[in-house]
Amino acid sequence: MRYLELLAPARNIEIGIAAIDCGADAVYIGGPDFGARKDAGNSIEDIGKLCAYAHRFGARVFVTFNTLLRPDELAQAKAQMLAAQEAGADAFIVRDPAIFGWKEISIPLHASTQCAIRTAERARLYESLGCARIVLERELPLSAVREIAASTDCEIEFFVHGALCVCYSGECRMSERINGRSADRGECIQACRSLYDLVDGDGNVLLRNKAVLSLKDLNLKDRLGDLADAGVVSFKIEGRLKNASYVKTVVREYDMALDALVGSRPDLYARSSFGRIRCGFRPDSAKAFNRGFTELYLDGKRGGWSSMDAPKSMGEAVGQVKSIRRQQAQMRIELKTPKNGLDLHNGDGFAFVTADGITGFRGDICEGRSITARNVPDLREGMTLYRNINAAYEKQLESGSCHREIPVSLKLRIHGKYVIETEARSQDGRVSRSTFNADLDTADNGGRIRAMLHEQLSKHAGIYAFSLDDLDIETAGERLPLLSVSTINSIRRMLADDLDSIPAGKIPLAHGRRDEDAAAKIPLLERRGGDEPLMRSRYCVRHELGLCPRFQGAKAPDRLFLLNNGRRFALNFDCAACEMTVTEVRK
Repeated sequence: MRYLELLAPARNIEIGIAAIDCGADAVYIGGPDFGARKDAGNSIEDIGKLCAYAHRFGARVFVTFNTLLRPDELAQAKAQMLAAQEAGADAFIVRDPAIFGWKEISIPLHASTQCAIRTAERARLYESLGCARIVLERELPLSAVREIAASTDCEIEFFVHGALCVCYSGECRMSERINGRSADRGECIQACRSLYDLVDGDGNVLLRNKAVLSLKDLNLKDRLGDLADAGVVSFKIEGRLKNASYVKTVVREYDMALDALVGSRPDLYARSSFGRIRCGFRPDSAKAFNRGFTELYLDGKRGGWSSMDAPKSMGEAVGQVKSIRRQQAQMRIELKTPKNGLDLHNGDGFAFVTADGITGFRGDICEGRSITARNVPDLREGMTLYRNINAAYEKQLESGSCHREIPVSLKLRIHGKYVIETEARSQDGRVSRSTFNADLDTADNGGRIRAMLHEQLSKHAGIYAFSLDDLDIETAGERLPLLSVSTINSIRRMLADDLDSIPAGKIPLAHGRRDEDAAAKIPLLERRGGDEPLMRSRYCVRHELGLCPRFQGAKAPDRLFLLNNGRRFALNFDCAACEMTVTEVRK
């Protein structure tokens, strides 16, 4: 049996709890410092509270310490890791080589995607250093994932949804070169989302003011089975800077997809945590933040990966602007027939693309094909309008919260009218047995008592939300004692308290084993030199524009450059490796 894990991002404790409630088997969250998202730090106290909540369902909390550390930061980083370990963290996601030598760290180490693991050789290197899990490079084809999984005993974690860096993870120095803020220190300025002019060696402008390096978002919801077959056990959602509605939507959608996979192959797969989700909304990741979706290089083929027209979230196309009537500060927009008869709602957010980027506005009154809003001068007839905020869906998210419940099977054995024995077994393996003595009359209507038992015992009680999965009633005779609602409620509360007092079940996490010569291998982790490019990527601008000489038979310009704010960056193409690099052209 292989245990599969849905791993969700948590900017803070509230989002972490929401992710667990929506079906995440684990969440990853930043500590006070030293995470690859500097603006998503959390106190040790909050990490402890999140761990306590997650562990009630056998879910896990991984804390990120995945920046490169300065020598003067090592003591502080170690102290924070030890504090997080004491607070209940289940594993650390790490990058800096120094951490692999800290014997005081007793919980598993997971090699971050920043470690740039995209070969079997590099995977085995991190395994030898004691990593229990490796997070693979996003731009790998399925064949490479399969090869790496077969070559190591480490667990394999793979990103399945969310924003994509244009370059290989851990190999981008663009942000640091432009303004001194290093991605290796959690301070990336997202230069890949900036606007550039694309020019050839003769100065001809091929593209003007486009986010040439911006990629669509990853969406592998329909490929979970392929990834599991290739050896992936953890399916990771990107987004430690995303808001709660995004996390709830995407986690719930992937939870349902992973449940479907496990349900179709119960002899092979199971989930790595416990509980069942009751949810009041229908998830749709197309309604959450996205730049359009791609499966990237999973099949070893190139496609339309770029989001150069829309480096921010555009949402759903709702139709073309048919006419605009402007009056003072307001405008009334008439659309051609909305796409698929899409319903628009008051308060929806809309966006459109201009030569200067993306402009957005709120629709104050939306009726059929008409939108009344504040005047936006750049909007013109014929433009495509997108909805990037669905007000009705956001309300549904707010009012339709998810609740996680631990299924319980309950047996009641009733001896005469005096003794009631209970045996409660939860999905995660806890067992509670109790005996009640009660002097009760015999009920005239046994069916009514059985129905009342089902109804009252199915209600929530205790710290957990236990749900009655199965009720088996045994009686010495055909008749049941006359149980009052208050008596049944007392039984329910006692059972919940008893189960709460028993430690929750947990599927063990893998632990790595460090080789004796591991210390000698640590210098191999950082391979970069002073002549390394600012970016190295599987993405190719020439292929994206139909100018690839190898696969598209095109006559490509000899040289291509990106221009931004007086800076000039050269695009270099290694057709044998099918890679593109970016370097700065010094004046």
